Amino acid sequence: MEFSGVKRRKPWLIGDQRKASYPHSLQFYLQPPSENISLIEFENLAIDRLKLLKSVENLGVSYVKGTELYQSKLEAEIRRLKFSYRESLEDEYEPRRKDHISHFILRLAYCQSEDLRRWFIQQEMDLLRFRFSILPKDKIQSFLQDSHLHFEAISEEEKNLREQEIIASSTSLGGPKLELEYVYKIPFADALDLFRGRKVYLENGFAYVPLKDIVAIILNEFRAKLSKALALSTKSFPPCMRQLHKALRENHHLRHGGRMQYGLFLKGIGLTLEQALQFWKQEFIKGKMDPDKFDKGYSYNIRHSFGKEGKRTDYTPFSCLKIILTNPPSQGDYHGCPFRHSDPELLKQKLQSYKITPGGISQILDLVKGTHYQVACQKYFEMTHNVDDCGFSLNHPNQFFVESQRVLNGGKDIKKESIPPETPQPKQSAQKTKNASSALASLNSSLEMDMEGLEDYFSE
Repeated sequence: MEFSGVKRRKPWLIGDQRKASYPHSLQFYLQPPSENISLIEFENLAIDRLKLLKSVENLGVSYVKGTELYQSKLEAEIRRLKFSYRESLEDEYEPRRKDHISHFILRLAYCQSEDLRRWFIQQEMDLLRFRFSILPKDKIQSFLQDSHLHFEAISEEEKNLREQEIIASSTSLGGPKLELEYVYKIPFADALDLFRGRKVYLENGFAYVPLKDIVAIILNEFRAKLSKALALSTKSFPPCMRQLHKALRENHHLRHGGRMQYGLFLKGIGLTLEQALQFWKQEFIKGKMDPDKFDKGYSYNIRHSFGKEGKRTDYTPFSCLKIILTNPPSQGDYHGCPFRHSDPELLKQKLQSYKITPGGISQILDLVKGTHYQVACQKYFEMTHNVDDCGFSLNHPNQFFVESQRVLNGGKDIKKESIPPETPQPKQSAQKTKNASSALASLNSSLEMDMEGLEDYFSE
């Protein structure tokens, strides 16, 4: 998805094509959007999605989930915000498009800490549970197929044939109720969560379960996919940042060189000043540092790196060349380039822990021996992402991250931000945001401002 100042749509999508784009009122969000949208629409979609998820959260606290009152109030809120919710409504293309794009926008905003990810996943699961509960029974099978869930509704003849076994394995079914209940045949591996404290009817590697139990499996699958997509996977971190991240998590502290290298990298992938202050403070406090000591001794340097203190210089992430050639690490430091600054035996152990094959390790160590450090990192990228040729010349840790996210998100081309110069530059006058990173920063700011008024909004 690209962002620009001009609103651009897909006018060629008409009639059946529009229906085919979004065949259902609920989605598994398997593919990110590929159209161009304006920044104004970007922010409006994000804010509406946030309002919807806040409503889902508040209703879940105020009412029992699944009750008639809860369902009616949530449906009213979805309708008010113009999101999709029912299959039978006419011309649902725009609400479903809004649902699709806004979900992915908030993924960007809520992938940056474990607490944010956990909150986002829970509200999205509750929203999916509601939408599935009102999905017409005759639409369930096609939704499962479109979501790549290999669950098959068995025929009435097969259900009657296995009636006693299915009833015996399910406390939710009685004799007469089975006539009204859809029963699904699903692969054994997908039904493992159902085996905790109960019986499940199995035959030929398949479990036979009623619709009520299918809902739990669908939600577990949705949570797993969303968790994987939201996590800023260590696979997307180049080895230099991966070792800094590991050291920070284990020691709850990094020296100045490590904080600068890792902090500017995180800034480059979208972490705002407020989020950076919270991130570093939470980590250092885990190391038994007094919060006041952090505020007095460390927060100034973080604000300084964002251009908010001193000469107001907005520092940019370090390039590979800068990391390799300047400020080599000393004992107890974790910054620098592992391919340049690590002992070969330690580097070999590290690559083994990253599950690099013995042959791959030999190739990387040969490149390191020839002082081809960036090519060695490029080879690491190809091996960890299972590509024969990464198709780019690596010169920046943030480039590694962007390219990794492109591969992990299905190889879709995304608009890459230009790699900033190595030396710090004075802040320029404000300009229109034109790429995904600056749009995310703008979104974070908008969401923070909007949140101040949301509590009043939802208490009405």
